[in-house]
Amino acid sequence: MKYLFIVNPAAGKGNRQKDIISSVEKYFSKTEKEYEIYITSAAGDAEKKSKSVAQTGEKITVFACGGEGTVFEVLNGIVGFDNVSLGVIPCGSANDFLKFFKDSTPFSSIEEQIEGSAVPTDIIKANDYYCLNGCSVGMDAMVARDMSIFKRWHGVSGSMAYKLAVLKNFFGKIGVSIKLSVDGGVPQNKNCLFAVIANGPYYGGGYKSAPDAKPFDGKLDFTEVETISKLKVPKFLSLYEKGLHSSLDYATLSRCQSMEFTADTPVPVNLDGEIIESKHMKFQIVKGGVNFVLPHSIYENVKKSLNVFDFT
Repeated sequence: MKYLFIVNPAAGKGNRQKDIISSVEKYFSKTEKEYEIYITSAAGDAEKKSKSVAQTGEKITVFACGGEGTVFEVLNGIVGFDNVSLGVIPCGSANDFLKFFKDSTPFSSIEEQIEGSAVPTDIIKANDYYCLNGCSVGMDAMVARDMSIFKRWHGVSGSMAYKLAVLKNFFGKIGVSIKLSVDGGVPQNKNCLFAVIANGPYYGGGYKSAPDAKPFDGKLDFTEVETISKLKVPKFLSLYEKGLHSSLDYATLSRCQSMEFTADTPVPVNLDGEIIESKHMKFQIVKGGVNFVLPHSIYENVKKSLNVFDFT
């Protein structure tokens, strides 16, 4: 087994990368295991590097040391290669996917990670892209676009960046008109504040959009929120952040295998925090699409608490 650590020096304002590199070097200095540290220098580097090692056919674990963007690139580089496992060592501002595991501290421990276990984990196929955590269209995608700008500001956390982006968009046009189809059903005309397709419960710096989502159960969680008056938005967001929006008559939560939308003009689409514009997108579950490394203690806890997957 080989280990590759792909480090994004810009993630999370660059505050944790030196410590991660130091911890990696210290751990492997005491073993004979083979490892490499690769530091990215441009967008797309993480995908290219991870794909190049995946294509060798050797058994390897690639650790994405960064935020959602780094994980997104590494995932898209290794999908389809059974010889590769994906690990995440967080140093971004949000790291929302890891919030599913309650205490994500073990993900920062090199020893826990190396002694952990890789388990088949669901992912989302979004046209030609792959996502680990969640995707959205509508105001949320616009917010995600602006969030990436705000979180570069000094002293601004991921959660604060999200709130600032919401405020900015609040004073513009909210909602998006799309035709939406779930599980291949007849497309319906929708005016959505946003529509979210989720593999994990959290996104946007800690908003609990899909309270019941589990990344091992072979299903996607779909949250649709109708466009509402701006006066209702603050109250809605206070409930949405805590995952308490299911009782609202303009919010619909369901489970599905796929969701598809079309729009007359390109609209922003959020793919694990990466923003593209498209007139059409199909999101579908890929069951067990990636071997995801769970740190040792988290693996043991998940094995006990989840009955939706056979970890043996």
